[in-house]
Amino acid sequence: MTTAEALAKWRDAERAVAVARRGRVAAEAASAAALEAVEAAQATASAAAATARAAESAVESAALAEASAAKTAAAARTLVQSANEDLATSETDVAMSDVAEAEAREHYRQAANRALARGTSDSA
Repeated sequence: MTTAEALAKWRDAERAVAVARRGRVAAEAASAAALEAVEAAQATASAAAATARAAESAVESAALAEASAAKTAAAARTLVQSANEDLATSETDVAMSDVAEAEAREHYRQAANRALARGTSDSA
Protein backbone atom coordinates (compact mmCIF):
# COMPACT_ATOMS: atom_id res chain seq x y z
CA MET A 1 0.00 0.00 0.00
CA THR A 2 1.41 3.38 -0.94
CA THR A 3 1.62 6.29 1.43
CA ALA A 4 -1.05 8.14 -0.56
CA GLU A 5 -3.39 5.14 -0.40
CA ALA A 6 -2.77 4.72 3.32
CA LEU A 7 -3.42 8.44 3.86
CA ALA A 8 -6.67 8.23 1.89
CA LYS A 9 -7.81 5.24 3.95
CA TRP A 10 -6.92 7.07 7.13
CA ARG A 11 -8.92 10.13 6.02
CA ASP A 12 -11.88 7.90 5.14
CA ALA A 13 -11.68 6.28 8.57
CA GLU A 14 -11.56 9.70 10.24
CA ARG A 15 -14.70 10.73 8.35
CA ALA A 16 -16.43 7.51 9.45
CA VAL A 17 -15.52 8.25 13.07
CA ALA A 18 -16.94 11.77 12.78
CA VAL A 19 -20.21 10.47 11.32
CA ALA A 20 -20.50 7.82 14.02
CA ARG A 21 -19.89 10.39 16.73
CA ARG A 22 -22.57 12.68 15.30
CA GLY A 23 -24.93 9.69 15.33
CA ARG A 24 -24.08 9.05 18.97
CA VAL A 25 -24.82 12.68 19.86
CA ALA A 26 -28.17 12.48 18.07
CA ALA A 27 -29.01 9.21 19.84
CA GLU A 28 -28.10 10.74 23.21
CA ALA A 29 -30.36 13.72 22.52
CA ALA A 30 -33.20 11.42 21.47
CA SER A 31 -32.72 9.34 24.61
CA ALA A 32 -32.84 12.45 26.84
CA ALA A 33 -35.95 13.73 25.06
CA ALA A 34 -37.61 10.36 25.43
CA LEU A 35 -36.89 10.31 29.16
CA GLU A 36 -38.47 13.75 29.48
CA ALA A 37 -41.48 12.50 27.54
CA VAL A 38 -41.87 9.58 29.96
CA GLU A 39 -41.80 11.96 32.93
CA ALA A 40 -44.34 14.26 31.30
CA ALA A 41 -46.60 11.35 30.41
CA GLN A 42 -46.41 9.99 33.95
CA ALA A 43 -47.28 13.42 35.34
CA THR A 44 -50.21 13.57 32.94
CA ALA A 45 -51.39 10.14 34.09
CA SER A 46 -51.18 11.26 37.73
CA ALA A 47 -53.10 14.44 36.96
CA ALA A 48 -55.74 12.46 35.11
CA ALA A 49 -56.15 10.09 38.04
CA ALA A 50 -56.54 13.03 40.47
CA THR A 51 -59.11 14.62 38.17
CA ALA A 52 -61.08 11.38 38.13
CA ARG A 53 -61.18 11.28 41.95
CA ALA A 54 -62.11 14.95 42.31
CA ALA A 55 -64.80 15.14 39.65
CA GLU A 56 -67.21 12.26 40.06
CA SER A 57 -69.53 13.82 37.50
CA ALA A 58 -66.71 13.67 34.95
CA VAL A 59 -65.61 10.11 35.71
CA GLU A 60 -66.00 8.92 32.15
CA SER A 61 -64.03 11.84 30.75
CA ALA A 62 -61.28 11.44 33.34
CA ALA A 63 -61.06 7.71 32.67
CA LEU A 64 -60.56 8.40 28.98
CA ALA A 65 -57.87 10.98 29.79
CA GLU A 66 -56.15 8.54 32.14
CA ALA A 67 -56.22 5.78 29.51
CA SER A 68 -54.84 8.21 26.93
CA ALA A 69 -52.06 9.27 29.30
CA ALA A 70 -51.22 5.65 30.04
CA LYS A 71 -50.98 4.95 26.32
CA THR A 72 -48.76 8.02 25.91
CA ALA A 73 -46.54 6.80 28.76
CA ALA A 74 -46.31 3.35 27.17
CA ALA A 75 -45.40 4.90 23.84
CA ALA A 76 -42.79 7.09 25.52
CA ARG A 77 -41.28 4.04 27.26
CA THR A 78 -41.06 2.34 23.88
CA LEU A 79 -39.36 5.45 22.51
CA VAL A 80 -36.88 5.41 25.40
CA GLN A 81 -36.07 1.77 24.74
CA SER A 82 -35.61 2.44 21.04
CA ALA A 83 -33.46 5.52 21.71
CA ASN A 84 -31.31 3.53 24.14
CA GLU A 85 -30.88 0.80 21.54
CA ASP A 86 -29.89 3.45 19.00
CA LEU A 87 -27.42 4.85 21.51
CA ALA A 88 -25.89 1.42 22.08
CA THR A 89 -25.64 0.89 18.32
CA SER A 90 -24.00 4.27 17.85
CA GLU A 91 -21.50 3.48 20.64
CA THR A 92 -20.61 0.27 18.79
CA ASP A 93 -20.27 2.21 15.54
CA VAL A 94 -17.95 4.72 17.20
CA ALA A 95 -15.82 1.95 18.68
CA MET A 96 -15.56 0.13 15.35
CA SER A 97 -14.77 3.39 13.55
CA ASP A 98 -12.09 4.21 16.12
CA VAL A 99 -10.46 0.82 15.50
CA ALA A 100 -10.62 1.27 11.72
CA GLU A 101 -9.16 4.77 12.01
CA ALA A 102 -6.32 3.49 14.21
CA GLU A 103 -5.57 0.71 11.72
CA ALA A 104 -5.59 3.16 8.81
CA ARG A 105 -3.30 5.52 10.73
CA GLU A 106 -0.90 2.62 11.39
CA HIS A 107 -0.94 1.60 7.71
CA TYR A 108 -0.15 5.18 6.78
CA ARG A 109 2.69 5.30 9.31
CA GLN A 110 4.11 2.06 7.96
CA ALA A 111 3.83 3.23 4.35
CA ALA A 112 5.49 6.53 5.20
CA ASN A 113 8.31 4.71 7.00
CA ARG A 114 8.84 2.42 4.00
CA ALA A 115 8.96 5.41 1.70
CA LEU A 116 11.40 7.14 4.02
CA ALA A 117 13.57 4.03 4.15
CA ARG A 118 13.67 3.92 0.35
CA GLY A 119 14.68 7.56 0.33
CA THR A 120 11.69 8.49 -1.74
CA SER A 121 8.35 10.00 -1.06
CA ASP A 122 5.24 8.66 -2.76
CA SER A 123 3.06 10.59 -0.34
CA ALA A 124 0.26 12.95 -1.28
